[in-house]
Amino acid sequence: MSFLNKLFNRSIKEEETMTNTTLNIGIILGSTRQGRVSPQVGEWVKGIADKRGDANYEIVDIADFKLPFLGEEDAPGIAQWNEKLSSLDGFVFIVQEYNHSITGALKNALDLAREAWNNKAAGIVSYGSTGGARAAEHLRGIMGELMIADVRTHPTLSLFTDFENGSVFKPQDLHFDNVNLMLDQVNTWSKALKTIR
Repeated sequence: MSFLNKLFNRSIKEEETMTNTTLNIGIILGSTRQGRVSPQVGEWVKGIADKRGDANYEIVDIADFKLPFLGEEDAPGIAQWNEKLSSLDGFVFIVQEYNHSITGALKNALDLAREAWNNKAAGIVSYGSTGGARAAEHLRGIMGELMIADVRTHPTLSLFTDFENGSVFKPQDLHFDNVNLMLDQVNTWSKALKTIR
């Protein structure tokens, strides 16, 4: 067999291995405050995702990493945060709207990593009085700078119709299809982007 044929066959095997590898998708909880509802939303998304069997999905809670503010003294949580992000192929951000934007905790967590975000895909599930749409738009701009490819489908949850008393998550059935479509896009893009990392 010629050198070129061997090289070609090896490339095909490497590509097959890469495309057959199960993706790891992190569902990132974007709030750390007491009384937050993001864990309820994150578990709901994970429940839908796990039934698909197309990737490994896990909840990634920013609060678990005890991150310092950017520019403060280095802390072990920063290295652990970057290691966790590096182990993931894509993301689903659970985003709540605060003052027409994302939380300070999420912005800080985004800023405390760089290369670990690059060339990965992400979806957004947002909530707020207007479905968290303004927070999601701010997040899209930040993701562009971090070289995260954000997908188009974006489930938006209303504090008025998807939460009881603003604290108990009771999503309407109509969101189920949107979450699945968003996950389709995240997985397709994550698989494609894995080939260039």
